[in-house]
Amino acid sequence: MDRELTPTSSQTVGPFFHLGCTEQASVGSLVTAVTKGERIRLVCRVFDGEGQPVPDAMVEIWQANAEGRYAHPEDTQQKPLDSNFNGFGRLATDELGSCVFETIIPGRVPGNDGTLQAPHINVSVFARGVLKRLATRIYFADDPANAGDPILALVPAERRSTLLAQRDAAEKSHWLFNIHLCGENETVFFDV
Repeated sequence: MDRELTPTSSQTVGPFFHLGCTEQASVGSLVTAVTKGERIRLVCRVFDGEGQPVPDAMVEIWQANAEGRYAHPEDTQQKPLDSNFNGFGRLATDELGSCVFETIIPGRVPGNDGTLQAPHINVSVFARGVLKRLATRIYFADDPANAGDPILALVPAERRSTLLAQRDAAEKSHWLFNIHLCGENETVFFDV
């Protein structure tokens, strides 16, 4: 018996997905008035393969504190924790495909080979038609530590720019990071 099967909502991520995860669980500000570190405003914009904004994506970020330690039991470094910073954020994108996080520049964390990684923010993107989260990283353009980052070094030189947030020329504390889901400017995503 030949039947054509149509995917149902249980088989694909649709535009409804981010509503259940962001309506009550949005976390746009990772900082308090006393959080340690250089405060930044991180604007993430999500685009489809044709360069059009994705208005119904969900972006999650996870990062170390200003000292380079994650608020997680498996991070047992002797660096101090900041009780005013948990390192996690989650937001839905708006009609322009944007969301804005209030956070800090993270400190450097150890790499697997004992070297230090450049300051970075881990990102997960969920969107319609995406069956699994897309994992990427945000590095900060012009940070001298980028040259020695062991993970960034794995990315072909011509694609590294897709992982670099750019400082807003008009507002030095604002950083812009574009996420292209596919197409000519596709962001580098990691298989984790």
